[in-house]
Amino acid sequence: MALKTSAWTLSLLLFFASTFQAYSTTFDIKQYGAKADGETDISKAILSAWKVACTAPGVSKVLIPKGTYALRKLDIMGPCKGAMVLQVEGILQAPVDANELRGDGWVSFNHIDQFTMSGGGTFDGQGELTWKKYNCMERNNCKVLPTSLRFNFINNGIVQGITSLNSKNFHVNVLGCKNFTFQQFTVSAPAISFNTDGIHIGRSNGVNIIDTKISTGDDCISIGDGSQQITITGVTCGPGHGISIGSLGKYPNEAPVSGVFVSKSTLSNTANGVRIKSWPALYGGIASNIHFTDITMNNVANPILIDQMYCPWNRCNNKGSSKVKISNVSFKDIRGTTTTPVAVQLICSRGIPCENVKLININLRYIGNKAALTSVCSNVKPMISGILPSGC
Repeated sequence: MALKTSAWTLSLLLFFASTFQAYSTTFDIKQYGAKADGETDISKAILSAWKVACTAPGVSKVLIPKGTYALRKLDIMGPCKGAMVLQVEGILQAPVDANELRGDGWVSFNHIDQFTMSGGGTFDGQGELTWKKYNCMERNNCKVLPTSLRFNFINNGIVQGITSLNSKNFHVNVLGCKNFTFQQFTVSAPAISFNTDGIHIGRSNGVNIIDTKISTGDDCISIGDGSQQITITGVTCGPGHGISIGSLGKYPNEAPVSGVFVSKSTLSNTANGVRIKSWPALYGGIASNIHFTDITMNNVANPILIDQMYCPWNRCNNKGSSKVKISNVSFKDIRGTTTTPVAVQLICSRGIPCENVKLININLRYIGNKAALTSVCSNVKPMISGILPSGC
């Protein structure tokens, strides 16, 4: 039922997109003083064009033509009088120095209904210097670094044919959105780019990620608390840390995660495959109705993982058990190669064991020669059918 709803939502959004292209009034940022010289900040020009377009009736389009533009911090605000299109054809470059961007975002879109961003353009976070200077994963009290693209409280939106390149921190953060789709979206950064999650979703309902390619230095897709009815299909991930639910249970009052469907995707040369992770001995939470189906793994470490002892760099009480309840989870038709001999790890909470976990046709081959392929399960009794490495 959820997949049918997502398909219907996508069809509606694509209809919106084609309608916008056909009937929109165009506001070219060059008419508002923007220069494609790679040096002049175009934030004021974009805001001026957006302000006029946002107050116009009907469908309005803000155009960023081809060329290379310098762009400092940009906060685009709604609500608007009609539907809005941002057509990005050019390359937008962030300042190289992260200190020139205040706050936690480079470009933010806020409180917009019926929003389309397309045009084949690129948001270049120019994060290479930042990765070398700030490795926030290895130390506490680190400077808050800007996420390249923030989508806050967007209803009925689609981002299509856009590229996020070399972000300083997360590429994309989705918060409080409803019926929001990424299609043919590209995330590009090397494996050494620390903490550069491709797309992070939190407290949103009805998010679709379709036919998207993600190469980065952290999770390709990470799904935080309060995420519901999330559909991920046709995604290519790698390098990166895989497709992850969580981490959960780190903060109080986290909202449940429910209805996550990952299918027809390929992960290559990633540190993990598909996983659910929660912190031990901290706060409660719920993760349920989560399904990974028809996934190809190419040279992936930890292909299938539930980790309720997630504790990077020992920053927690790893002697306690997780308070996050995980239930109704399936891993089905997962095939390919693993670089570690443990193909399946289901490490569930001692205090709240996982329930109703299914492993169906797990056909993985270990490419090393150190040990036989196996699986490990603790605090869970999975339902097993078809192929599965011995151990669980």
